[in-house]
Amino acid sequence: MAGTVAVKTKSKKIWGLHPNVFFLGLTSLLTDISSEMTFTLVPLFLANVLGTKTAIIGLIGGLSDSTEAVLKIFSGRLSDKLHRPKLLTVCGYSLATIAKPFMYLATSWGTITAIRLTDRVGKGIRVAPRDALIADSSQAEEMGRSFGLRQAMDTTGAVLGLALAAVIIYAVQGGGLQLSWESYRWLVLGGIIPAVLAVIVLLIFVQEKERRHSPTPIKSGQERVLPSRSQAPFDTRFKLFLVIIAIFTLGKFSDFFIILRAQHLNVPLMQIVMMLALFNITYALTALPMGILSDKVGRKRLIILGWSVYALIYLGFALASNIWQIWLLFAGYGLYYGAFEGVGKAFVADLVPEERRGTAYGLYNGVTSLALLPASLIAGWLWGASNPATPFYFGAVVAFLAMFGIMMLVKEPSHPVRTGRG
Repeated sequence: MAGTVAVKTKSKKIWGLHPNVFFLGLTSLLTDISSEMTFTLVPLFLANVLGTKTAIIGLIGGLSDSTEAVLKIFSGRLSDKLHRPKLLTVCGYSLATIAKPFMYLATSWGTITAIRLTDRVGKGIRVAPRDALIADSSQAEEMGRSFGLRQAMDTTGAVLGLALAAVIIYAVQGGGLQLSWESYRWLVLGGIIPAVLAVIVLLIFVQEKERRHSPTPIKSGQERVLPSRSQAPFDTRFKLFLVIIAIFTLGKFSDFFIILRAQHLNVPLMQIVMMLALFNITYALTALPMGILSDKVGRKRLIILGWSVYALIYLGFALASNIWQIWLLFAGYGLYYGAFEGVGKAFVADLVPEERRGTAYGLYNGVTSLALLPASLIAGWLWGASNPATPFYFGAVVAFLAMFGIMMLVKEPSHPVRTGRG
């Protein structure tokens, strides 16, 4: 039967979901522990230790976020052709793990850029096939829950990574506004172990999927009947969604600027780390409930909610003048991620034929990543040419425009686009 997905061996569910979902979530958790320790404070390392200008930091952030774009597109398509999403996922996580220890030796922004780009290449390779694995391991009625769980576990890893980072920073340098070189090197060393464990979990516990195909079309009363994997077309709604996501992302610059904005308002270093932890706690606590809610009320409503929150949060960052306001904004920023990130990926699964999910996730992740480079360049220019609040005003306006775009132009499907999956 075309598009049928079968697991090689029957597996007992974990938390009501296929084991692949849980173990891919655990892989993300461990990876995020490592990434938060290694890369989250890079903008402060660049600014405080190396004295790098804000425009360069913006360029690095944009390049870091957009380098993965083309690779996401091609890795998703390659995943659909090879039918080996696990292989590409392992390669991506492994490359990122190899790159991280070299941050210990970094002494210039050029070296940091090269290492960070290598890490992003690894992410570009792994994200689309990983998302396709999750979608293939989930029934349509539990898609939001599956992506919500992975997102929640990923973000729990970020909380743990930031907690460990706070402990290391306090042990090495105590308080203060700026990050020291010695503290950062200890953070890099601490991040190596969970990165290695993540690859081990992925290799041992995530099962490769086996697909069976039929040369003839399937007769069905479902929304879309497709003759083959290679010919399955994308719905117009999916194409519109990609365009609107690209517009939204032009105002969603690198999170480097949020960290710099906090420091610009004289928030102490330890409080910045704790604020990042609060952001991730809010994200982790809301991702799974929002995913489950999207299964019941629809993805589009929650995406609109998430973008509304995002626009208001950016207005808050532009207007904030007190540290307590920054605390609230970081918590609200986590709510945006919880309401949109996992739900947005589940929405992609609703809009495309399951035979082309790898390609679709490649396009989705690729478009968002490509737009991050001009977004960060614009933000860096606005920061320097005007003032630190201006990029956030710009981001809020663009988010409102994208919100109205999806409200007016993208109709939510009454049921997912599928082809023959039982």
